[in-house]
Amino acid sequence: MSLPFSFIIITYNEEQHLPRLLKSIEELNAPLFVLDSGSTDATLAIADKAGAVTLHHPFENHPKQWNFALNNFDIKTPWVICLDADQIVTPELKEQLITFRNEDYQNIDSIYFNRKNFFKGRWIKHGGYYPIYLLKMFRYGKGHSDLNENMDHRFIISGKSIIWKNGHILEENLKENNISFWIDKHNRYSDLVAHEEVERMQNIRQQVTKPSLFGSPDQRTAWLKQIWWKLPRYVRPTIYFLFRVIFQRGILDGRTGVIFHFLQGFWFRLIVDIKIDEILNAQRKSKETDTKQPSPIVFAFKFVILFVIFYYFNILFFGITTPGGNHYSPFLANHFNYIEWLRYFLLTSSKQVLTWMGFTAINNQTDLLVAGRGGIRVIYSCLGLGLISFFSAFVLAYPRKLNKKITFLVGGILSIELLNILRFILLTLFWNKRAGRIIDHHTIFNITLYIMIMVSLYFWVKNDDKISNQHA
Repeated sequence: MSLPFSFIIITYNEEQHLPRLLKSIEELNAPLFVLDSGSTDATLAIADKAGAVTLHHPFENHPKQWNFALNNFDIKTPWVICLDADQIVTPELKEQLITFRNEDYQNIDSIYFNRKNFFKGRWIKHGGYYPIYLLKMFRYGKGHSDLNENMDHRFIISGKSIIWKNGHILEENLKENNISFWIDKHNRYSDLVAHEEVERMQNIRQQVTKPSLFGSPDQRTAWLKQIWWKLPRYVRPTIYFLFRVIFQRGILDGRTGVIFHFLQGFWFRLIVDIKIDEILNAQRKSKETDTKQPSPIVFAFKFVILFVIFYYFNILFFGITTPGGNHYSPFLANHFNYIEWLRYFLLTSSKQVLTWMGFTAINNQTDLLVAGRGGIRVIYSCLGLGLISFFSAFVLAYPRKLNKKITFLVGGILSIELLNILRFILLTLFWNKRAGRIIDHHTIFNITLYIMIMVSLYFWVKNDDKISNQHA
């Protein structure tokens, strides 16, 4: 009995991957259709040997490629399964497909498969990467490719869908074991995403999928994207990376996994934000702007004054709210002690994350201990107030609109303290106090954070400086 579905596969130089995919589905004996975009290796010969019907279409982006495939292959089965060449059908999913009967799914129009993603041979299990449900199987003629996306491809089907949680596809691009390939590919992808997001800002491009937090997997993704687009550029990659590594436990994916989360969650998103600004700058060339450039002397004076005020005010306030000091103020210590509030927030947040990670942690007003691991004492110099003073003074002194300053300032301070929480967690788990290191963790953290702050400030001011220089 022939099965009621066909496979459509898109390829480009996939001689390394296509045999692996074809082997995983050969027992199904389903019709095969391969859309190639100009392979120069043995991809087409492998497809022909497997009995696939092949077509050629120049590659623009994934949504347009899938759109061409759905509209130009002569599909005879009521269902289609759309796969990328670097994916594999697991034996469990294959068993579900072998027993699949169209008459058993009369009220269903599409099915989501569960994906396991691999990077350099490691399954990325955490950081929001599993489970991930992809709409891969649907009734032919009822689904179409979402052309309102440049890169993050999905199919649009209006009818009822279900999820096969145990129906896995494995996705591993072996070419990405060479990190240069990964970087080059995502650099190209960042162009597509940046142009798409600019068009969304200008209402040229709209979402087709209805955003809904409690809807289908694609509707939930659309809802989260709306949140993402509203977050401040350059700040959102840091927030997203820390969220993946800490709150979605990406740190449990090990060194390879953390590298992946950094590249995909931070580096790629940062490159997109940079390219968005480059596109917007090019579009602003024809618009009138204020050509008056900020005075470096005035800015430097304001920055120094603000930094001194912030830095020494924190030290002064710490002195008058610490019992035993000559100018101790019980009223301020009990009612307005923001330094103690910050310490409490950092300790309790670190403890909560450690608890989510499965460790037993306790804390008091100054100490954080992890059973079987280690502990730290959080003193004034651990709070990052010097870093915050530097960052705040620069942002407030720089001549820019107040709303942009406040948005960037809040995001930056939040990022500093989230990194501080990550430092506390790593210290309690791995830091060896008896190792006799020449440089302590305070110095390492401060140097790292000052570098990150300077990089973020550079990109923040780059836009204004470029416009001013063009019109001077």
